[in-house]
Amino acid sequence: MIQTENDKVIKESELKMKTALEAVKKQFSGIRTGRAHPSLVESIKVDYYGTKTSLKQMANITVPEPRMIVIHPWDKSSMESIEKAILTSDIGINPVNDGKLIRLAMPQLTKERREELVKVLHRIMEEGKVSIRNARHHANDTAAKLEKDNKITEDDKFTTKDKVQKLTDEYTKKLETVLEEKTKEIMN
Repeated sequence: MIQTENDKVIKESELKMKTALEAVKKQFSGIRTGRAHPSLVESIKVDYYGTKTSLKQMANITVPEPRMIVIHPWDKSSMESIEKAILTSDIGINPVNDGKLIRLAMPQLTKERREELVKVLHRIMEEGKVSIRNARHHANDTAAKLEKDNKITEDDKFTTKDKVQKLTDEYTKKLETVLEEKTKEIMN
């Protein structure tokens, strides 16, 4: 089957929307629900010799018990930088440095903190929705340009816009479902 210009536009916009959804899911995985998980700290950026480096590239991160994360840096001289990065991150946990490793004890989530986290989830989801709308906008502009250049017909342009709008609705719904699941997880 030969792929038409409008099929390419639709595929490209769907790929961008899928990427936006995955980015939101990845950000959601970094928001804690009361249980310790390495993904809570893996992406924290540490100033390591003047370069922003993710924590997972600098240390071994383990979860020896449900409410404890242990960070074992490969370079002991980076302990202070890691500690500082954890303190300035938005995870809200004070690190305990014993000179060999850093421990993060996960406190019980208070009702206020849970509500705060839900607000953060909504902000992240809104960013995802903006990315999806941007993909739709780009696809519609591309379809209009293709029509103007006589590469597709006016009917094809409207068909493309309709299909892209359906994709937009579908991915927005998926975002809302992911938000709903994560909100339930945090509030329980």
